[in-house]
Amino acid sequence: MKVFMGGTCNESDWRNRIIPMLEVDFFNPVVDDWTPDCMAEELRQREECDVCLYVITPKMTGVYSVAEVIDDSNKRPARTVFVRLRDDGDEKFTDGQWKSLGAVAQMVERNGGAAFDSLKSAALHINAVTANAKLTGLAPGKDDQ
Repeated sequence: MKVFMGGTCNESDWRNRIIPMLEVDFFNPVVDDWTPDCMAEELRQREECDVCLYVITPKMTGVYSVAEVIDDSNKRPARTVFVRLRDDGDEKFTDGQWKSLGAVAQMVERNGGAAFDSLKSAALHINAVTANAKLTGLAPGKDDQ
């Protein structure tokens, strides 16, 4: 079992905070030098991982991760987990941004994915889903493609 860790980069530490909470392997796409090979590997991992986790924090500068989570929630809903974090270090989403990301969370859930407002809740969900998959022999969402 493996989790793809998409979402906010920009020196956000959310990946370092959730990794100790996970009971499964993970792929962290953040590298010091982003190359075409890194991009190809990220796309491959996103397709092959059992869970695609997207965490959006106020440190985000681009919006591509939001598009990715919606894309995955449509194509692979049972494998998609979205987390919005109100604060990240000393940065905080405005009320308008938070409300808009709440609408994204609702869209993910309507599509069949899972959405959370904390890393702990997301990690508990991922651990439960992947533990169940190990018991049944079926990876999360592999039958939803």
